[in-house]
Amino acid sequence: MGNALRFLIGNCCKPSTTENSDSLGPHGVSAATVGVSALAQDLYHFEINSLVPEGLGKHVVSSKKAQANWYRKLSEAWREAKPPPRTSEEASRLIILTLKRHQKADVEGLLAFYGLPLPHTLVELSAGVPTSLPAGVKFELLTLPVDPKAVPDGDTISVYVSTAEPRESSCVPREVQTAAVQRSKARAERNYEKADNLHKKITDAGYRVILVQNVEVLARKYRIRLRGIDAPESKMPYGKEAQQELVKLVQGKCLRVLVYTEDRYERCVGDIYCNGIFVQEVMLKKGLAWHYTAYDRRTELALWEKEARAKRIGLWASSNPEQPWEWRKAKREGRG
Repeated sequence: MGNALRFLIGNCCKPSTTENSDSLGPHGVSAATVGVSALAQDLYHFEINSLVPEGLGKHVVSSKKAQANWYRKLSEAWREAKPPPRTSEEASRLIILTLKRHQKADVEGLLAFYGLPLPHTLVELSAGVPTSLPAGVKFELLTLPVDPKAVPDGDTISVYVSTAEPRESSCVPREVQTAAVQRSKARAERNYEKADNLHKKITDAGYRVILVQNVEVLARKYRIRLRGIDAPESKMPYGKEAQQELVKLVQGKCLRVLVYTEDRYERCVGDIYCNGIFVQEVMLKKGLAWHYTAYDRRTELALWEKEARAKRIGLWASSNPEQPWEWRKAKREGRG
């Protein structure tokens, strides 16, 4: 477990120098990083000194001896997990499964201590990643890590694909290739104004030079519309929550996108998979999107929406939430 824990600690648990100290959680890191990384940190320290974190006793009911027993079990479970948890949901599931015979108050207290999702908030995922391309897929994209700023709402993502990919390498415009070479030379000469002007030429053509693991990569931009769902617009109720959930799912991740068609806004319409998770399933089951039946008839999407409706999750907490396509129509007609 050591290497995986050291990686998480080194990359996730350092508080930003620009953060307000009032926003920091019990481990001195921000609310955005306290979950998985802090748990990894505490398990790593427990293996060294057999001590449970200070402050845990305020969240649980059992003794220090019992707490030490939990951390021994969690250490073993984390070591055996392949791959180890990387999201808050994965970490929460590991705790719940490992401590399933322990008191509910202790399990939920431990989750609350790390800011991890409680059992009743987790959704069970059923869809897997296709082992072959489904019928109707025009092409597949394997993206570079996603920038959270590239997620404007709950059903759209801008992604970049390396021009080293076979599908991309043969169709990079010559002027883009030339500008990329000239930009690299200008940066080496510290002529940053010229480099910036060349990069603007590259971005205007739909490409971008991205730093990936300290290596500059020329990449092509694609705008992706998630196939089969329609999330609330940003100014609608749950619009912000939908956008934040999609960011949480994809930020920093490399995605697999199966593209079926292109819409009138020149966006690729496709199914998105991230670390083995079908993104549309999560959005529907968390009640943060509608099944877009005008363009998609898949029965599983309809079922996932129905499950969220029955549980009154997310936007379904309202008895009659406004549909985004009707909201957009009202805006176009000047009624909104």
